[in-house]
Amino acid sequence: MFEKMKEIVCEYVEVEPEEITEESRFIEDLGFNSYDVMCMMGDAEDNFDIEIDQEEAVKCKTVGDFLEYLGGLVNE
Repeated sequence: MFEKMKEIVCEYVEVEPEEITEESRFIEDLGFNSYDVMCMMGDAEDNFDIEIDQEEAVKCKTVGDFLEYLGGLVNE
């Protein structure tokens, strides 16, 4: 899931996949803006066949936080 998430992230910001860690913060480290975050969530929904609660997902500040959130949805 982490590798796929790195692919999705790289579609929105100019960063190399190997630079992305679970500690990477979307806005501060990767350069996302709020529109990018919302679009990325939509891509994650499509790729992982889940439905994301945007109010919950925006609480995720790092890639790791978001992966943990997604993991909970995938396992439901």
